[in-house]
Amino acid sequence: MRYQNTAQQIAAAIQSAQVIAMTLVQQELRIVVKDAKQINVQTVDQIPGVVNEDMTDEYLHIILENKNCTQVVNELIEITEAKSVTPAELEDITAQLHQKNPIMKLVNVLSDIFVPLIPALVAGGLLMALDNILTQAGIFGPQPLVEMFPQIKGISEMIALMSGAPFMFLPILIGFTATKRFGGNEVLGAVAGAVLVMPQLVPGDKISEVMTSGHMPTWDFFGTHIAQTGYQGQVLPIIGVAFILATLEKFFHKHLKGALDFTFTPMLALLITGFITFTVVGPALRIASNGFTDALVWLVTTTGAVGYGIFGALYAPIVITGLHQTFPAIETQLLTNIAKTGGDFIFPIAAVSNLAQAGSAFGVFFLSKGNKDLRAVSSSAGTSALLGITEPAMFGVNLKYKFPFFIALGAAGVGGIVMGIFHMMSISMGPMSILGFVAIAPSKWLDYFVGIGVAFFIALIVTVVYGKTRVRRFSEK
Repeated sequence: MRYQNTAQQIAAAIQSAQVIAMTLVQQELRIVVKDAKQINVQTVDQIPGVVNEDMTDEYLHIILENKNCTQVVNELIEITEAKSVTPAELEDITAQLHQKNPIMKLVNVLSDIFVPLIPALVAGGLLMALDNILTQAGIFGPQPLVEMFPQIKGISEMIALMSGAPFMFLPILIGFTATKRFGGNEVLGAVAGAVLVMPQLVPGDKISEVMTSGHMPTWDFFGTHIAQTGYQGQVLPIIGVAFILATLEKFFHKHLKGALDFTFTPMLALLITGFITFTVVGPALRIASNGFTDALVWLVTTTGAVGYGIFGALYAPIVITGLHQTFPAIETQLLTNIAKTGGDFIFPIAAVSNLAQAGSAFGVFFLSKGNKDLRAVSSSAGTSALLGITEPAMFGVNLKYKFPFFIALGAAGVGGIVMGIFHMMSISMGPMSILGFVAIAPSKWLDYFVGIGVAFFIALIVTVVYGKTRVRRFSEK
């Protein structure tokens, strides 16, 4: 059979004795080898059933055709007699063999968590972009389409409902994949994510408002008041929760046996994780967020265009941490006092970051000629980022291949400087995308398009030019 032939040829190319362990993540086979210099990657590149490959300091990446990829890996394990491990276990093995760059290790962990979520994020992003088109005024006329054609209002509301689901309940999705990545029960991880978005909790975007009013609901726990805060749409807290949950679960599996393990491990792991989340993880994140926000406002207001550039380069990493969830509160204050502030400086910076991520994703699209799966993912993710939703582009494409993401950061920095030179600010909330001009004063529309255009085309061109040196990684053979 073809998958047996593919496995046999891979085993011959990488030399079975060199293999230490391997794992399959989606279509990507990761293999830890004893000596990377002994591997002839060009031979691997020519094997039928191999889409592309790459050899890093940590391990060999082999992207397999979607069809029969599991059978190929099972056959390869049998031939090489290597260990089949989880992604987390593979990270531990590589950490013992190599002094691994902690930044790249973090990138790999995030990739493992978010790659399985690509379909949901792409679908939600495109639906949200469609909703923006239907509901934003000034795109097709002075009124939004839903007011020009009232008969489509019901359809628009349904689209808005569906588009928000993947992002509102993102902690549940991340709880599933992150807990699995850290070696725990993924269903229990989804439950932990659900705990963070229960409707009884104060939504994440309302916390500042509720705290300012002095009406934050709390739990009284032996005299300690624990704030009932939610984490809708946030990333960093649930990743931390998943790590704690998986660690506790493994601890109880080790120390409880038989019926006690089956009965009490899930309850104890979830109970302790929930308590730690609401008493430590949440408050710590809120303190970090407030300090970060104050520093950000100081940076931009004090340094002008330079601050815009620095903020532009850092915006995508901020999105990864989930700290951008604190920005709406700042933006509301800026717009409320527009006579004094002049508008919202966060909006144009976010727009150049989003367009830069779109540019890099489309750069991968142009580099992946012949790889139908990657072209489909990169084009849809790039389109979503053009319309303001960058998670599919960042986590599904740019972070996965690393260099497009870092190129996008640089492009966003340049675009941010351009926005700073133009002293660009929005006068309302709106889509942080190619459609964002609707939130900008008409006299500044041209400046806005110049800023986002600079970010987009720098990211696109540099990704393509640099990527040509690594084109084997993208092209189907």
